[in-house]
Amino acid sequence: MTSGTPRTSQAERKYRTATAFQRRINPVLRRLPLQTLLETTGRVSGLPRRTPVGGRRVGDSFWLVSEFGERSQYIRNIQADPRVRVRVRGRWCTGTAHLLPDDDPVARLRTLPRFNSAAVRAFGAGLLTVRVDLDG
Repeated sequence: MTSGTPRTSQAERKYRTATAFQRRINPVLRRLPLQTLLETTGRVSGLPRRTPVGGRRVGDSFWLVSEFGERSQYIRNIQADPRVRVRVRGRWCTGTAHLLPDDDPVARLRTLPRFNSAAVRAFGAGLLTVRVDLDG
């Protein structure tokens, strides 16, 4: 057994627990009028995929941190097509998403809404910062 095995199984448990929870709660959150949503295009289906996210608009950008990095389905969709929409405070904005692996996601979380940031830190493994450059 290598020293990395327990950590890997712990990360896998976190991933499975978080995704099971998200499968149940996300359909409810998507219906809330003020919930922030990220809409990507499904890389296989081509259909819109809406994911509740926590993040913050700063000027003409929207920042968020993915709790499972490139393992997240919405990150995989962004890799296939970076054109996205973000619903912030009930209003949709279009933009282009950029994955920022060189950004410090833990430091970034300190600048984002506390409740979501705490959940991302608690459940996350392989954090990844995402910046969406919003159109006009």
